[in-house]
Amino acid sequence: MSRTPSNSLRGIALLLISQFLLVSMDATAKKLSLTISVPLLVWARYTVHLALMVLFFVPSRGRSVLATKSLPTQICRGLLLLATSIFGLVALHILPMAETAGLAFMSPLIATILAGPWLGERVGRVGWCAISVGALGAILISRPSSHLPIEGVLLVLASAVSFSFYQILTRKLSQTEDSVTMLFYTALVGTVCLSVALPWFRQGATPTWTQTLAILSLGVYAGLGHFCVIRAFRYAPVSTLTPFMYVQLVWAALLGWIIFGHFPDGLSIVGIFIVVGGGLLLSFTRRTQIAVSIQSPGELNARVIRQTN
Repeated sequence: MSRTPSNSLRGIALLLISQFLLVSMDATAKKLSLTISVPLLVWARYTVHLALMVLFFVPSRGRSVLATKSLPTQICRGLLLLATSIFGLVALHILPMAETAGLAFMSPLIATILAGPWLGERVGRVGWCAISVGALGAILISRPSSHLPIEGVLLVLASAVSFSFYQILTRKLSQTEDSVTMLFYTALVGTVCLSVALPWFRQGATPTWTQTLAILSLGVYAGLGHFCVIRAFRYAPVSTLTPFMYVQLVWAALLGWIIFGHFPDGLSIVGIFIVVGGGLLLSFTRRTQIAVSIQSPGELNARVIRQTN
């Protein structure tokens, strides 16, 4: 598909919609976690996601949706995303939305550190500078005077680390694996693991019908949100879309303020912007490296599609 200005605008619009859907999922989960157990919420998110995958892809693909050349890696990747979801939702239960989202955006910087030993990618001076900037922002957000519970900060950082390893495996698998198959295994692994473990972690009140609908909506938000992300990268290149990913922080701050009455203080806002600055600096560095190393537009498009599927 050609990357025309109109297509780029369509990609940006889809990405903005996806960010709103994913933050809406977080806000719904945070509200539900006040009375409903976190494992049940995560189980519902994965189960509905799996049901949507079965409904839309199995009829046309059949058993081929399970075809993979690296089953252990697919399972490991699914477990990492499951850990990301559990750590993240427990952290979201403890911390305000904006601060949680700001700390979670450390994951691209952590993934850059891991890409050296795991993928043989050189970080470089600018990359280390971006990582240092991001770490400074995280310190500002989680400083003692912010009164954020330390266990919440540690949980969201654990979620970011887990997601970073997930990103590394995603980049390795995307060389040979189909994107739909990868999505299917993440939903399948999460559903199976939580279905087995749920009876031992079942706590909290029995959901009402209204809460049940809200719980089911988590999977819908996740499925539609990730679908919009995939479609966005079909219409526009990574370099165009990356800056707009940080709009998620704006949605998080607004919904956290509207629904929970919390808005980050001045230093936390500064810290969030510093984390964003580190991420954008890292993104600009990668874009420059790709521009220097690519010999033709066709090769550039091939690499972008391979990295984003």
